[in-house]
Amino acid sequence: MTYRQAYQQWLESPALSAAEREELRSIAGDEKEIEGRFFGPLEFGTAGLRGTMCTGLHNMNVHVIRHATQAFAQVILEEGAASAARGVCICYDCRNHSQEFAREAASVMAGNGIPVRIFASLRPTPELSFAVREYHAIAGINVTASHNPKEYNGYKVYWEDGAQLPPRHADAVAQKMSELDLFSSIRRMDYDQAVSQSLVQIMGAETDEAFLAHVMAQATAPEAVARVADEFKMVYTPFHGTGYQLIPEALRRLGMKHVLCVPEQMVIDGSFPTVASPNPENPEGFALAVELAKREGADFILGSDPDADRVGIMVRTSDGSFKVISGNQTGVLLLDYLIGAMKRAGRLPAQPVALKTIVTTEMARKVAQVNGLACYDTFTGFKFLAEKKDQLEGSGAGNVIFSYEESYGYMLGDYVRDKDAVTASLLLTEMAAWYHGQGMTLYDALQALFAKYGWYAERTLNLVMPGLDGLKQMAALMSGLRQSPPDAIAGVRVARQKDYLDGTVVDTATGAAGNMELSGSNVLRYELCDGTSLIVRPSGTEPKVKVYILAQGTDRADCAAKVAQYAAWAESLKR
Repeated sequence: MTYRQAYQQWLESPALSAAEREELRSIAGDEKEIEGRFFGPLEFGTAGLRGTMCTGLHNMNVHVIRHATQAFAQVILEEGAASAARGVCICYDCRNHSQEFAREAASVMAGNGIPVRIFASLRPTPELSFAVREYHAIAGINVTASHNPKEYNGYKVYWEDGAQLPPRHADAVAQKMSELDLFSSIRRMDYDQAVSQSLVQIMGAETDEAFLAHVMAQATAPEAVARVADEFKMVYTPFHGTGYQLIPEALRRLGMKHVLCVPEQMVIDGSFPTVASPNPENPEGFALAVELAKREGADFILGSDPDADRVGIMVRTSDGSFKVISGNQTGVLLLDYLIGAMKRAGRLPAQPVALKTIVTTEMARKVAQVNGLACYDTFTGFKFLAEKKDQLEGSGAGNVIFSYEESYGYMLGDYVRDKDAVTASLLLTEMAAWYHGQGMTLYDALQALFAKYGWYAERTLNLVMPGLDGLKQMAALMSGLRQSPPDAIAGVRVARQKDYLDGTVVDTATGAAGNMELSGSNVLRYELCDGTSLIVRPSGTEPKVKVYILAQGTDRADCAAKVAQYAAWAESLKR
């Protein structure tokens, strides 16, 4: 079916409302817009679906939600009646239409005879992962676009372990979607009717309390907080999102007396009126938090993204300014702190392990190894970190104390299998308070870690390639690098080239080829003779190719020079 035929099919479908039909009529003369909305469906992958919200085949709307949920329901039903009877947990964030989409998903599951537990109102993503495990559900659905701009929404799908779908099940859902008619295949029940018949049950405070009990059990040194609680001040912002209740409550239970919340950003609003982007990776979003911290004399700022799975921090430096601590650096600080705190509390398990992704700083490996921990890499995405954790612990090969990726995501404990800003916020605050008791900020602590473990620096460049043309450009970039792999980058020889798609590693000098443990992901890695690694991969959720620079050097200046040198090469890839 051509995009024009798909457009006409939607226009004529009785499933569309009058407003949706009028929206499509309004673009009748815009061929590029029609093609962009109807050239093909959103691709369902292990991260589910994500796209801009409007009426169309390649967008997020109730029809796409119903279609994906019908496919997912059939995959669940094929697991057998006993599995389906365990039901599905559903969660949603603060974004426009998130509650509507979540209830549509619940209506379709109920229409297929699959019971649903849905949160009474918006909740953090990690609480959905927890609920799937806590209630022994067969699966979970989370309506969220995480930290994406306000125009986006998404549909994340989880399996019974509380992690996002493994490739096998994601492929099964995608296959069902390709087989099912988007409109006529849907089986759904009115939402209120499903509630009245108990096919849909509401989760609320009881689930919050169960989740918080596990979060609070992760605290390793509450006495360190108590010692400084009268004087230690921090600022928190949820960026208008789901962390607004549970994170301040967890910090209060930790013993914090001075948690100053940014009032303008405690307002739930899917339009994110106070920030250009609700992403804690973007320091400009912290402007209001910095103002409040300076006015109130706080030294520590913490912000969670709209679905409260990512968390970013800023700290006051000696000159009174606030400095961003990157996701890579935050993870290194937290890993080093956890090892020390667990040792002091006698809680470090036997065979301790740290997990990170292939694009995360190598400094984490150095911290782990110096302290006697094993460190393993996985592909980007917490489903892979969760899978590795379960594999190691299930086989008795190790006990994972911390898992993280550079994009501000951290996983701790055994009760979630996804990024968790609630638990991470608790431990980051405990860590900041502990260092405050030593007369140090987290910036001071980071400099001490560089002195102890060596100098490292990282930078991620996002080569944005929007629209249909962008998808073609992204594919061409990766194909070109594979067809003509560079022997040198920015004048420095490539020592090894790794292709994670087929798992091959090639020694550039000799041409000798071998195989890696990891394969099956569209990622290229170049390990250079000066110790720098460059990683190139298309984003799985956004129209961009990401280039990661992982440098190490003799000091800060050496690292900065290497990052700048290779950033120029990365930028050239888009031309």
